[in-house]
Amino acid sequence: MMMKMMKVLVLGLSWVLWVSADGLHEDIAITGCSDSDGEFMYGLDGEEVWVADFINKRGVDTQPPFVDHVSYVEGAYESAEADQQVCRFNLGIARKGNKDVPLENDPPSSLLVYTRDDVELGEKNQLICHVTGFYPAPVKIYWTKNGENVTEGTSINVPFPNTDGSFRQTSRLEFIPQQGDIYSCTVQHLALDSPLTRIWDVETTPPSVGPAVFCGLGLTVGLLGVAAGTFFLIKGNECS
Repeated sequence: MMMKMMKVLVLGLSWVLWVSADGLHEDIAITGCSDSDGEFMYGLDGEEVWVADFINKRGVDTQPPFVDHVSYVEGAYESAEADQQVCRFNLGIARKGNKDVPLENDPPSSLLVYTRDDVELGEKNQLICHVTGFYPAPVKIYWTKNGENVTEGTSINVPFPNTDGSFRQTSRLEFIPQQGDIYSCTVQHLALDSPLTRIWDVETTPPSVGPAVFCGLGLTVGLLGVAAGTFFLIKGNECS
């Protein structure tokens, strides 16, 4: 499958398995290029941690702020640019050797939309659109809110390889949940006859008042019973 992709894209993978006090870890570096684009990414345990931004000519730390960051030596971006030159040279050779090999397309096998945190109205959150099982990479992902296209607050990671040779990719949307809002994530891929879309709407379950109501009602009835008993006891004493 990988050889078939080289007609339009050269992809290089480098895996390193290492052991720490926490257990076994997987370190990965991905280099990819085509006629019009390129990518270089470092990953750790299935998560993207550093990417080369060839448009703005800099390296980007993609790790969340709440983890201990993995640092990369000075010159990592320049090394990624040099790898692109090698990649495009290999792409030319691959084209000549595989010019009659048809490109195999596999559509996404799964598309999920979910939130990063539990939903609370008015509180900042993230919608995550995760697509996997497609080949070749990448996919295009679009967001809408109440039927309107949304680009502000969106991001997407580089394609990440699965063990079966397919890819997975994730897009995120920063949003503030409001009751009744409806969001959608739409995915386009070469192997799809029509785009895949998943809908997510803001639904929150109000806190249950049943136990409080029953407890309050029981307490009220109990107090009324005590009051009534006291009243009749006093009346009985008066009659005697």
